Amino acid sequence: MKKLLLLLLVTISFSVTAQDIYLHCGKLIDTKSGEVLTEKTIIVSGNKIVSVENGYVNPKKSEDSIVDLKDKTVMPGLIDLHVHIESETNPRSFVAKYTDNEADVAFQSTVYAKRTLMAGFTTVRDLGGSGVNIALRKAIDAGKVDGPRIFTAGKIIASTGGHGDATNGAKTGLLEDPGPDEGVVNSAADARKAVRQRYKNGADVIKITATGGVLSVAKNGSNSQFTVDELEAVVETAKDYGMLTAAHAHGDEGMQRAVKAGIKTIEHGTFMSEVTMDLMKQKQSYLVPTISAGKYVAEKAKIDGFYPAIIVPKALEVGPQLQGTFTKAYKRGVPIAFGTDAGVFPHGENGKEFRYMEEAGMPAIETIQSATITNAKLLNSENELGEIAAGFFADIVATNDDPTKKISTMENIVFVMKNGVIYKK
Repeated sequence: MKKLLLLLLVTISFSVTAQDIYLHCGKLIDTKSGEVLTEKTIIVSGNKIVSVENGYVNPKKSEDSIVDLKDKTVMPGLIDLHVHIESETNPRSFVAKYTDNEADVAFQSTVYAKRTLMAGFTTVRDLGGSGVNIALRKAIDAGKVDGPRIFTAGKIIASTGGHGDATNGAKTGLLEDPGPDEGVVNSAADARKAVRQRYKNGADVIKITATGGVLSVAKNGSNSQFTVDELEAVVETAKDYGMLTAAHAHGDEGMQRAVKAGIKTIEHGTFMSEVTMDLMKQKQSYLVPTISAGKYVAEKAKIDGFYPAIIVPKALEVGPQLQGTFTKAYKRGVPIAFGTDAGVFPHGENGKEFRYMEEAGMPAIETIQSATITNAKLLNSENELGEIAAGFFADIVATNDDPTKKISTMENIVFVMKNGVIYKK
């Protein structure tokens, strides 16, 4: 009898997991070719795409299901290459690091993670937090929390007093001298140790702050903050551990040093010169423009008390520059990757970046490709993410309108599937 019951349970379990999903798509964006196809059926089994068929194909098994997306435009799950999933900037955030416990950060991060997923971003690269982002990634992978697939830097790496030194702005008694473990380096040896520590902690990628930044409680927002030998040590060590490198950079000299050292993505790129643009083309370094963040900080800096006074002039200077720099870089042929800096502005509003990129001169289809096949390649996941094709993860989203004709529809994702599970319908 026990054997019979066990066999019955196994049979029931198999029948549940064997259910396939047939997505009937009115329009389907082929991110590889850049074409918008019509009347296609995506067949999903488990967490993978089995095939993409012409026309509206009906299920072969009675337990299979159909999802009607005939009046929608369907595309691969979106990838944001620059988010900070643990937090959101607001007037309180500058004191929160002294009042919030790690548990507070963790619980709040789950809210931001779900909001990001519901906005159609099924994969993100988290570029720095307290280290809770690593635990969040594990919780999402284990199915304990709803959220995007996360590639995380853990804690960022900065120099003493640099953008990313968490003790900036603290009173004398709290002005500690953090080291590589906390993400502060002052030599090539420190830099190597910091990269190895992030690997040990479970990070996937490395993020450094090559120049000053807007939201750090420090005066300069664009000065160089890493020496050449420190940058080379970061890149060499990250390469040894198979980790992608990213550099926050507003100032041109800091960007040039980072690109020459081999940093793969330049985040923001505000005051990038034509010389640096040409260098990025030569080195195949990517610009992650984060126009959304620039617009947000410039807007909020005009509100009295929203930011500490030391931040306001930086926000007013840097914010309005990002979109114009992106236009020049795109026209000059700099490789572009999609990234928003969500967390500087509210999570879930990532889709605005598509509209800003199109306004700046990038065709709508290319903005979508930057958030799919380009970012998948940078994450070394080009055979799993960024396309709707057999063998790829079933990360699929849909909009009401065709974004190649109305890009603002990317701000209203109406269907979300990640790993074959429907989260929004």
